[in-house]
Amino acid sequence: MTDDCCLYFCETGYGLEDFHGMMTILVEREDSQYSYLNTLAAIDRDRLVGVAVSYDGGRLHALRQAFVQAAKERIGKDLSEMDDETQAGELYLDSLAIEPHYRRQGIARLLLKATKEKADMMGLPCVGVLVDKGNTAGERLYASVGFRYVNDNSWGGHPMRHLVL
Repeated sequence: MTDDCCLYFCETGYGLEDFHGMMTILVEREDSQYSYLNTLAAIDRDRLVGVAVSYDGGRLHALRQAFVQAAKERIGKDLSEMDDETQAGELYLDSLAIEPHYRRQGIARLLLKATKEKADMMGLPCVGVLVDKGNTAGERLYASVGFRYVNDNSWGGHPMRHLVL
């Protein structure tokens, strides 16, 4: 998520440090959509250089409970009525991040291919992702491994495009 997207979720008086602290807690939990259990990691020697976080879209509401509770406590906002970014029948790619120095070396493509393999192992027919409209570099990356456009969406205060692989 961009900084603007993170701040969109924060109540007045809370900032990026609060949001990042909340996300750190959610990554450490096992019952969160952002859990380390839902994360594929790219490692170069002993250094984490990229991650892909994905989960079964059919479990969104159960996994989101930890996020909703943490948001009330850590960023002062009730997000229990937020729109769904995914649905049953897809492995939702929530986050893909590569350390800047390691970008354009094929790591993102490898993580995307590994995410598709994860979907296959889970018996899910596709990987879905939302990408900001206007993020042409992101769309090119996703298209390079076979993602195709499905429909328009909106999430986190941003107009998005829903792509599937």
